[in-house]
Amino acid sequence: MLPLSLLNAAQNKPMLVELKNGETFNGHLVNCDNFMNITLREVYQTNTDGDRFWKLKECYIRGSTIKYLRVPDTLLDAVKEEQNRARDAGRGARGAYVSGGGNRGRGSIARGRGGRGGPMRGARGRGRGA
Repeated sequence: MLPLSLLNAAQNKPMLVELKNGETFNGHLVNCDNFMNITLREVYQTNTDGDRFWKLKECYIRGSTIKYLRVPDTLLDAVKEEQNRARDAGRGARGAYVSGGGNRGRGSIARGRGGRGGPMRGARGRGRGA
């Protein structure tokens, strides 16, 4: 399971975020990006010792500071099911397509990147020296 697909599915769901410095944030995920930067709303922040709490309306957390994320188990199960369905649908679609060949527009198999294009003779046909 990819972390970003899980985060995208977790929007508007509760989550716990622990930072590398030990602080924790409990809130609802508003948004996330490809760097795992996240925005939470209705947040309860706890300091590293766990003895001080703050209630924040909204906060932004840089992805590089995150140690781990905790999301509800039901969300994990739902994302797994969705990925399994997508994988099965992809297999069915790929099985129905019959290709004429894998070298579309490339000429002979002997020509690759920088290849000479003649018949394949050892390493020569692969563009390695003369």
